[in-house]
Amino acid sequence: MAKLDIHQIPVMRDNYVYLLHEAEAGLTAALDPAVHEPVLEALEQKGWTLTHILNTHHHNDHVGGNIALKEATGCTIVGARIDKHRIPGIDIEVGDSEQYALGNAIAKVMEVPGHTDGHIVYWFEESDALFCGDTMFAMGCGKLSEGTADQLWASLTKLTALPDETRIYCAHEYTQANGDFALSVEPSNQALVERMQEVDAKRAQGISTVPSLLGDERKTNPFLRPDSEEIQRSIGQEKQDALSVFAEIRKRKDSFNANNRQYFE
Repeated sequence: MAKLDIHQIPVMRDNYVYLLHEAEAGLTAALDPAVHEPVLEALEQKGWTLTHILNTHHHNDHVGGNIALKEATGCTIVGARIDKHRIPGIDIEVGDSEQYALGNAIAKVMEVPGHTDGHIVYWFEESDALFCGDTMFAMGCGKLSEGTADQLWASLTKLTALPDETRIYCAHEYTQANGDFALSVEPSNQALVERMQEVDAKRAQGISTVPSLLGDERKTNPFLRPDSEEIQRSIGQEKQDALSVFAEIRKRKDSFNANNRQYFE
């Protein structure tokens, strides 16, 4: 199997599009292209030819560039079978536990409902890369746009079964705001305090905080930590089951004012 050359493209307010280049086969995929112009510019700069689009879900800030890119390059669009009616220009449909080969780079597809009903992710094990759209963020998770708390918790549980060295290529630069919330419910978590110091330093220099490592998410992401006694005390959910604690964390995040940091989930 081949490893991917991954290039991050910041677009719009806080989105990330990724180019996934498989050099052996000469293939390049755009992951969740919100818009088309920056993608075409990046392709030209890299000297790569777009052959595929991989979509995680149907929101316009993930599929908005699909049709223009397909018209410009003739690329093949891959998306969720269960959400095919909402993925513009879809050519290939994939589902849970299936594999999709980008040349010699093999992705395991997982269905992860919660943020949307038809959300999927792509895990390229050989590249230690998880492209998770809006299901998991650095120190956060997506809001419940269509699904339920139990669905999203089950989806996150599925993702946290992956190895610690997995890099989390989420779709947005929400890390500072997510970290503000995380500190509000687990202020004594030293790993979290230290991580936020690093995040603030990076953002002050305009440096991306994505991808993060799944091992670090386990230590600092409150949505993966419903067993934390401090979090349970902070939200009044002592000794409750993981799903109940998670649901309350998600509810509180929905109304949290992250020091006036403006972002959308």
